[in-house]
Amino acid sequence: MSFWPRTAPWPQHLSPSIDMSQNAKIVMDAVRSADHDRYLTALYAPADKRDALFSLYAFNAEIAGVRDRIHEALPGEVRLQWWRDVIAAGGEAGAGHPTAEALNTAITTFSLPKPAFENMLDARIFDLYDDPMPSRTDLEGYCGETAAALIQLAAMMLDPGEAPRFVDLAGRAGCAQAMTGLLLLLPLHRKRGQCFIPADILAAAGSSPEEFVAGDGGSGAKRAVAAMIALAREHLSAFEQGASAVPASLRPVFLPLALSRAYLGKMENGSPLNGVARLSALRRHWLLLRRATKGW
Repeated sequence: MSFWPRTAPWPQHLSPSIDMSQNAKIVMDAVRSADHDRYLTALYAPADKRDALFSLYAFNAEIAGVRDRIHEALPGEVRLQWWRDVIAAGGEAGAGHPTAEALNTAITTFSLPKPAFENMLDARIFDLYDDPMPSRTDLEGYCGETAAALIQLAAMMLDPGEAPRFVDLAGRAGCAQAMTGLLLLLPLHRKRGQCFIPADILAAAGSSPEEFVAGDGGSGAKRAVAAMIALAREHLSAFEQGASAVPASLRPVFLPLALSRAYLGKMENGSPLNGVARLSALRRHWLLLRRATKGW
């Protein structure tokens, strides 16, 4: 079955591998289920790099979703520690876990830096608790160690020669993408009592973390959300200013940014406090196809 609308042609290089292993299919399906937007962008990567890219995205989905599956913080930390041990050991560590096996293979094949994974896992500890995000600087650090690091690691897979040139751009892209994602998840986070909007932004909007997650969010909630959208747009604009320099070899790892502006526009015209902004499948496919073929 095609995952593309009939109105959107399937590019020649996106044909599924006939001899895809069972483990590779499990990993790919995990990304398709948990992170459909990144799943679509990975289809634009060269066929010989796609499985490795899926392993990285499946790992990200796994650690980003720990709280969804494990509702208490300490068991969640144990799960994150398991990933630390698996990555540190490498080789056959994690045998029997398709994503762990595939990720360790990718780390070895592409000489990916293990400290980047350790930092990513450390950052995800924040997700397990209800502590408020202290400041804009802390939020940008969190985005840098999660989404931006993911972009940099993926770039090292696709084109290790070009990837170092775009570290700063990956930082901007990661902040824009992660902040957009956090805004999309506002209803879920508020229901849990989590607050990813920095306390200094909330204070400037006349609110507080405690007030923001309670009831309707208080009188300053909409101003705080507007400020968060503006911050995401600031990073997105900085990325777009330099995006024309991104070579075609690295476009697939930046493709999620093709959707960020559309999501932010939807949220500006809607109510992200209570409802999730959505893009139609056709629009998502069109935005990705346009950027994949023409760039920025």
